[in-house]
Amino acid sequence: MRFDKMQAAGNDYIYVNLFEEKVENPAALSRRLSDRHFGVGSDGLILIGPSGEGDFSMRMFNADGSEGEMCGNAARCVGKYLYERGLTGRREIALNTGSGIKQLSLTVDPVTNLVERIRVNMGGAILSATDSAHFQATLPEMINYPVVIDGKEVEITFVSMGNPHAVIFMEDIDSLEIEKIGPMIEHHPLFPERTNTEFIEITDRTHLRMRVWERGSGETLACGSGACASVVAAALTGRTDPRASVQLKGGTLEVEWDRDHNQVYLTGDAHFVFKGEVN
Repeated sequence: MRFDKMQAAGNDYIYVNLFEEKVENPAALSRRLSDRHFGVGSDGLILIGPSGEGDFSMRMFNADGSEGEMCGNAARCVGKYLYERGLTGRREIALNTGSGIKQLSLTVDPVTNLVERIRVNMGGAILSATDSAHFQATLPEMINYPVVIDGKEVEITFVSMGNPHAVIFMEDIDSLEIEKIGPMIEHHPLFPERTNTEFIEITDRTHLRMRVWERGSGETLACGSGACASVVAAALTGRTDPRASVQLKGGTLEVEWDRDHNQVYLTGDAHFVFKGEVN
């Protein structure tokens, strides 16, 4: 089976082209190949294929084999893959994901014909349990919602970008014991389908820093949908403007929340790392 390794802001996945390859058990394959000691090493597996809706489809599997609805960084990589591997010549692509159709806009270098940046319309931010099954339906919303974690009270703002995010604002995220705290929030009873968790340190009105604990993968260098959720949560709680740069361990992402139309846009680059074959 041929594959490509790609990364966007350090969020690395293994990409398989279903127009050429067949994957019978993607969950098991993701677990095996994602292992950084005995496999290829990645945050998970991305399958690129045909779609009855939109232009192409994307399925994502976390490193533990669980299937996720959406990954903004992976969607940007898919856009680059589709264009540079010759599957499409279009620079506007409708990508069918587990959380619906996402519109990709590619910026292409006129000299090299390589994709420099990709903007993803991530759709609307979901704040209400009425519209999301990702947290307890008894709660209409969670904004600065107090939760006791490891004997300490923290405030969580929940935002779904088609996948669940618990955003926590705090000081000094570098000293955070994320390997200890992350799993406690991921598996908290408030989140029946588990949750991604973003730990956010505000720099100023247009800049914030982020560490992320992704459900099924642990701490990763970046999370595109998590960056989107964090800017929405920060603007919603009056901490930042609705347009901000998010500094992650793997790089910087640009996020804009159009509050009037509730549309969130994620912009950043994407890169091929290597390609290979595996039995």
